[in-house]
Amino acid sequence: MLVQPLRSPDLRQAAATSVAAEPKVAVLLNANARKVDARVVKSLSHVVPEEDLFLSRSPLDARRIAQTVLERGYPLVFTGGGDGTFMGFVNEFLRQTETRGRFAGHPLPRFGVLKLGTGNGLANFVNASNPGGDGILQDVVRALSGDVAGLRRMNMVMVDGQRTPFAGLGVDGKLLNDYIWVKENLGKGVFKKVLTGSGGYFSAVAFKTVPHYLTNSTWVECEVINGSSEAYRLGPDGSPVGEPIAPGEALFRGELMMAGAATMPFYGYGFRMFPFAHQRRGMMHVRLGQVHAANVLANLPKLWNGRWFPEGIHDFHAKDVTIRFARPMPLQIGGDAAGYRDEVKLSIAPETVDLLDFHGAVN
Repeated sequence: MLVQPLRSPDLRQAAATSVAAEPKVAVLLNANARKVDARVVKSLSHVVPEEDLFLSRSPLDARRIAQTVLERGYPLVFTGGGDGTFMGFVNEFLRQTETRGRFAGHPLPRFGVLKLGTGNGLANFVNASNPGGDGILQDVVRALSGDVAGLRRMNMVMVDGQRTPFAGLGVDGKLLNDYIWVKENLGKGVFKKVLTGSGGYFSAVAFKTVPHYLTNSTWVECEVINGSSEAYRLGPDGSPVGEPIAPGEALFRGELMMAGAATMPFYGYGFRMFPFAHQRRGMMHVRLGQVHAANVLANLPKLWNGRWFPEGIHDFHAKDVTIRFARPMPLQIGGDAAGYRDEVKLSIAPETVDLLDFHGAVN
């Protein structure tokens, strides 16, 4: 659970207080997120009653907050703090509504995402407002007034018992570690604004990840095996090409630099790593990378915008796959490092979540 403490006894107490009937919106904030500061909390308190505003101080707090939200029956919940905050709370809600749980059978609330994280992949996906000015407040006010008609029903990827919008093995895991290194070692002083956002990601790719692989092998022997349903190879426009891939057959055998899957297009900062995610209900976009580092560097803007489809990038729609590398590779789950693995199963989670779309697109 990626929710961390902030000293806020008043908000901690608010989670346990009683409220009037028919609460409308709960706002759940990750206290450790860089953009969740006292100013943001104070601003939100002007549009959301104190008893509906929660600040998570620990995994235990997150569990209690989820219990309170389910007990009160909030139809809509905003999360603020990034993709990890959303993942943490959604996984907690789902654990508590499982068949044998106290809240078994309780429906999940709809979710809104506030742009208060680092990469903000989900916030980009649902067109959430930028945190500058009063954009975040306006998103909440619009939701309170019923002025957000758009909903995106999103599948999630299941990996190691967690539900996440994206996960992968290989170079993308190294990229995330490189970004953290750039931010912590170079993103200070006058360079802080340049190297802690999209500039940091871009710099990590261009000046650390790619140069490393110019002198070190990126390609490792790998096989990707289809699961229990037909899968589809995709062309550059996202349409299926060729015959469906039968259950149990190989999607790919050979050397790869990365293998991942997602149910939304973005990694973070508008990086459209999985341009065909969310195009086929009940399936994830599986992307396999078999390209040289120099080509990545030369085509980085196109890759960033989801418009680069060389022969070495292989795209599929699938419901579940097993990925096996010849040696352990860095694993990332939802943008967070998750150690090294030589085998992992990625599958579509049985549950879906409904997300507010602030551009009103109904899917």
